[in-house]
Formats: sequence, C-alpha cells, structure tokens
Amino acid sequence: MHNIEQILAELQRFSWPDYAAFVAMFLLCICIGIYFGFMNKSVSEADYMLGGRKMLVIPIAFSLVASFISGITLLGLPTEVYSYGVQYLYVACGVVGMGIVMGVFYLPVFHDLNITSTYEYLEVRFDRRLRLYGAIMFAVMNVAYLPIVIYVPALAFNQVTGIGVHTITPIVCLICVFYTSLGGLKAVVWTDVVQAVSMLGALCLVAIKGSLDIGGVSVVLERAWNSDRLEGPDLSIDPTVRHTFWCLFFGGIVYWTQTNAVSQNMIQRYLALPTLADARKALCIFCVGVLILMALCGYNGLLIYATYQNCDPLTTKLAKARDQLLPLFVMDTLGEMPGMTGLFIAGVFSAALSSLSTCLNSMSAVVLEDFVKPYVKKPLSSSSTNWIMRLVVVGVGALCVCLVYVVEHMGTVLQLTMSLEAITNGPLFGIFTIGLFLPWINGNSALLGGIMGVIAMSWVSLNAQWAIASGAISYHTKPLNIEQCDYRFNLTSTTTSAANSSLHLAGSATEDIFPLYRISYMWYTTFGASITIIVALIASLAFGRNNPNKVDPVLLTPCIRRFFSFGCDKPLDAYKPDIPLQRKLRNDEVAL
Repeated sequence: MHNIEQILAELQRFSWPDYAAFVAMFLLCICIGIYFGFMNKSVSEADYMLGGRKMLVIPIAFSLVASFISGITLLGLPTEVYSYGVQYLYVACGVVGMGIVMGVFYLPVFHDLNITSTYEYLEVRFDRRLRLYGAIMFAVMNVAYLPIVIYVPALAFNQVTGIGVHTITPIVCLICVFYTSLGGLKAVVWTDVVQAVSMLGALCLVAIKGSLDIGGVSVVLERAWNSDRLEGPDLSIDPTVRHTFWCLFFGGIVYWTQTNAVSQNMIQRYLALPTLADARKALCIFCVGVLILMALCGYNGLLIYATYQNCDPLTTKLAKARDQLLPLFVMDTLGEMPGMTGLFIAGVFSAALSSLSTCLNSMSAVVLEDFVKPYVKKPLSSSSTNWIMRLVVVGVGALCVCLVYVVEHMGTVLQLTMSLEAITNGPLFGIFTIGLFLPWINGNSALLGGIMGVIAMSWVSLNAQWAIASGAISYHTKPLNIEQCDYRFNLTSTTTSAANSSLHLAGSATEDIFPLYRISYMWYTTFGASITIIVALIASLAFGRNNPNKVDPVLLTPCIRRFFSFGCDKPLDAYKPDIPLQRKLRNDEVAL
C-alpha cells in the first residue's frame, strides 16, 4: 500500500503536451496584446479604456462572464458543493434577480451619462469628496482581491506540477500586465473571449470524462442524493444559517448588483457598448453564461464526491488545501491523457487572467479619472495620459505579486473573498443607491453613511473571519468518510482535523459569539448597504436636505424621475448634464 507522497508523485504527470497546451494559451494572449498595442499606435484615452465605445455585444458579454468567473469560483465552487451540497447553487435565483434590477434601475443611468469612471457619477450627484471616497474604496478592494485571484490558480498549478506558488505567480502577472498595458480594453476583451472558451472547455472536459469513468450522470446524482448533497432550498429565516434560500436570493441580488452595476471592473464593459439596448443584451447573455458555468462547477463538485465518497482526500490530506480538490481530481481523471491536464490548468489560469486584466484596466481608469485629472491644473497631454495608465497597470500588478505571500495564510477563498469584499462593496453600493433613489439626500449625509458603513462592516467581517480562522465558528459538512482508502496516511492528524471540521453552528462555543459575527456572509453586502442608507437618512435631519426638484433627472433611476416635476416641461432627452459645470457647482457648495 502506497503512502500519500508516493500517490502524489504518481499523479503529478504534467508532460510536455500539457506544458505545450498551457503555454499556447499564454502566447495567444500575448499576441492579442501585441496586435492591439502595436497595430493601433495612436491609441486615445477612450480607445484604451472603453474601446472607443464601439465594442460588439458578444465579445463584451463573453468578457463579462470571463471577468466575473475567476479562478476563485472555478476552484472554490466545486469544493463548496463537495463539502456542503448544492444549497449555494440556489444563488442562481439571485443572479436572475440581479439581471432585472440592474437592467431596469442602474444601467440606464450610467450608460446615458457617457462617463468613463462610475465614480464620476458621485461627484456630479453629490460632490468631489464622495467621488474620492468611492475611488478609494474601489482601489482598496482591488488591491485586497487581486492577490487572491492570482494565488488560486497557482495552487492548482502547484498541485499538478509541484512547481512552487511563488515561482508561477510573478510569471502569470507579468504576462497579464504586458498585454493589458499594451492593448487596453480591446486586448482585455478579446483575450477574455479566448479565456471564456478555455474555461468552458476545461469544465466540460472534466465533467464528461469524470462521468464516463464513474458510470454516467445517474451514478453521480444517485450518490449525491444518498449523501443529502442534492436538496431543496432551505427556507429557514435564521440569518445565522450559512446558506438559506432567502440569503442566497435577496443577499445574492444585492451582492451581484453591486458587483455588476456599480463596480468599475464590470460597468466599464457595459459603457464600452454604443447603446443602452446593446448593454442590456450583453447583460442577458452574461446572466445565461454565468448560470451555465456555475451549473458546470456545481456538477463537478458532485462528481468529485461520487468519485471519492469512500476516501475523502481533504481528510487524508491528499489535497493539501481545500482549493486543490478539483486539480487533484483532474490529475486522477485526465492524467493519462496527454495534454488534457494542461488544457484544464490553462482554463483555470484563463479565469484568473481575465479577472486580473479586468481589474488592472479598471484601476488605470479610476486612478487617471479620479485621482489624477481632478487635481491637475493643466489638461494632460496624450503622452502623459498613456504613461499614467500603463504605469498604474505595472505598479498594481507588482504590488499584487507581493501580497500573494499574505493571502497564502488566509484559508478557503470563496467565502473569504465575498466577506472581505463586503467591507467596501456594501457601503459603496449604499451610496450609489442613495444617489439614484433618494434625491433629497445630500453629500454630507451620504458621506457619513458611507464612513459608518465601512466601520461597521470592518468590525463584523474581520471579527467573523477571525472566529472562523480560530475555530470558534465552524460549519457542519455533508457526510465524508475515509473507510476504503487504498493508501496510507496519518490517521492521528486526520482524526483531529475531521473532528474539528464537523463542529456545528449550534455548538456551545458558537453560541457565545456575538450574534452579528454569526450572520451568513451572504448578508454582508446587504448589511453594509443598509447601514449606509439608514445612517444617511438619519443624518439628513442634521445636515439638511436637497430640493429633489433641483437634482438633474438623468442622475436618478427612471422610476424615480416621474415623481418629481423638476420645475420644467422639457422632455427628458433635453436633460444631459454638463458634467464639468456640475462638478464646479457641487464643489463650490462644499467650499462654502
């Protein structure tokens, strides 16, 4: 009987065809960057950031899917379903709800304003302080998020090749920085198309080959049903239950709307389309694409359980980290087929590259538009603008490589990412919602609400993550066993690990924890946005209120415009805000 080290050595069969498939994907991305960087030498700011606002619907939709489905989702979601069942997949209802909410209430406003950075909206609607607040929150979250995006696929590569995480991350980041800084949004979008196809192909490959090996889809579903991994939605109204239908639906709508409707990373794609109708088409395709990829990830999680139902690789430590479970399964399933493991790892890195390039491109837009342009006295030359945008991409990329060392010690990535994002995303979504729906709230009230939202969410989220990391909060997994393993492992350490992982939320240690720390992470963004809006409403009693009829109607969501006369009989199309003028007026008000 072999031990774990021997099993891993046998599984790590990353041959030259695998390396060839892996490198080919990177070379294709580099070529796309070179094409858009050198073939279009006179790249304007609008071309670099928004593709000249003439992009096509299908490539943008593919780019949106590829950007949102990062390696975090690709590796984290199968592990989630393997450990806890399909309950999380009911977030699909929240995705559909997000598509409706965003298309009706948020997208029309931002697309009609013809802006580059969404945080320009905050200056026009409130004042420069809110724009700076929004840009800072975006920058902080991106710097915290990007190292996780890079780290996760590096884990997969380490599992299948044995090459160290800190060897591959600088290489990947360097390639991404190269094609993003050269080609701008056009290069990012077209590489995203390649990467979306690569992701879909990798997931289908694993699902088909794994299902054939185990005896078909019916075997997978039967074993999932017998272990309670296939289950109906949990209708509990207890907010401390990790996943219920209500937190996945309502919390999912808020989380996904924030991520798609007000985050620069995603909204920049919609703004690159020429018309609102095109943007809505892209949104519909995005929702369908995300649901397909989530379904494939979920099915692969059930497939992994069906394969390892009698010998859990997480308990035996055959998979050293939770997010190495899918790569382990790929090695076991596809390892004997030359090039197939390489294609899968290329798919995982495609997910990471698309998210990384999206964030880097958006960071260059935000830094230029929100941190540089408002504070320079003379207009920047075209050369200066290009240098600033490219230096931001290079600088943020280098910073993220360094921060991978921190992420390495932070645990499971899917819940961690959504929890930390909520610190800034919830309050920021609250401020945008105030701007669109509550015209009587002024900048002072909105800023106080945003600050209090960040403080409250930092307190809740960081304390909750600390409690999880220390073992004070633990979640009950679905049945896992190690009764029929055909290799030797350290029984003492796995027994202790299994005992720790099976603690249920109802345990006495958990009951002693402050209740807010125990609420589901799916409520975090909703909680942060709610605090921001409530504090702003209360603060308006002290700071005074705007006259809603003096707020430019194009700054409000369409359903709110009809309730105010705006003191004019002009048609709505006549209201096109003079953004530079409104900036000056708002900032003069603050100065007074």
